[in-house]
Amino acid sequence: MGAAEWGLLLALSVLWGGSFFFFKVLVDELPPLTVVLGRVGLAAVALNLLLVLRRDPMPRSPSLWRGFLVMGLLNNVIPFTLIVLGETRISSGLASILNAMTPIFTVLAAHLLTRTEKLTWGKSAGIGFGLLGVAVLVGPDALFGAGDQDWLGEAACLSAALVYAFAGLYGRRFKDVPPLKVATGQITASTLVLLPLAGLVDRPWLLPMPSTAAWAAFAGIALFSTALAYVLFFRILAVAGATNLVLVTFLLPVSALLLGNLALGETIQPQAYAGMALIGLGLAAIDGRLLRAPWRSGRTSTPPKIT
Repeated sequence: MGAAEWGLLLALSVLWGGSFFFFKVLVDELPPLTVVLGRVGLAAVALNLLLVLRRDPMPRSPSLWRGFLVMGLLNNVIPFTLIVLGETRISSGLASILNAMTPIFTVLAAHLLTRTEKLTWGKSAGIGFGLLGVAVLVGPDALFGAGDQDWLGEAACLSAALVYAFAGLYGRRFKDVPPLKVATGQITASTLVLLPLAGLVDRPWLLPMPSTAAWAAFAGIALFSTALAYVLFFRILAVAGATNLVLVTFLLPVSALLLGNLALGETIQPQAYAGMALIGLGLAAIDGRLLRAPWRSGRTSTPPKIT
């Protein structure tokens, strides 16, 4: 990946890192399906309005909309619902950390189901460094000894990571469709699926009016962590591939730490710096350019090929 793609990846990690915080604010007041419907519904309105203002209509191909529906299920409806359910039982920080299993699932799925994104030693080493960094960030107490953790919540978030892996692979078929239209299509399809589900299960019209904080969280998660984030998501997917795209999940815990420090004045513990360093090594190993750099600058005229 080039510098531009890395910049987009970092931006996406910040946008998605904030979604775990917004989810935690919302589940304190609203049931899970209503939270997910609010997220995708407001994002769908924003993106469709943007296309109208640009005078750039959505495609009408039935086969393309079937693809949007599948992508919406894999990338929005199922994982969002699982994460919200998980965050009713575990902390938002642990939810984001468990989400870092997505690269493991994606690399393995890509190796088994594709011909172009096979597992290499560099990717394997990078995944190992990344997971080790996440483990250091969390610490043993959060993973094994904290009394407020719940295995059902953890299983829900891990299941969401698995579904995200398949979404990343499935989304490659939209490479020739503009990222804004793919994002709009999948979020609109997700909204159409969730409207009857939330109506039947949650009956949101009977719920108390959300607080100002909840409405602010809805605006943040819909406009920034969903609408804008998915435009970046499909842009990165088109130019860098599914395996590189899900590296963003390694950056989510880092983003959460930095956002907490800058916005809330939270102290970053020493193990956090070690964890971020390991995650950086993992990203470098998967990217591969640092491994190739010594050969470029060396005296050997025909450097060996590193795969």
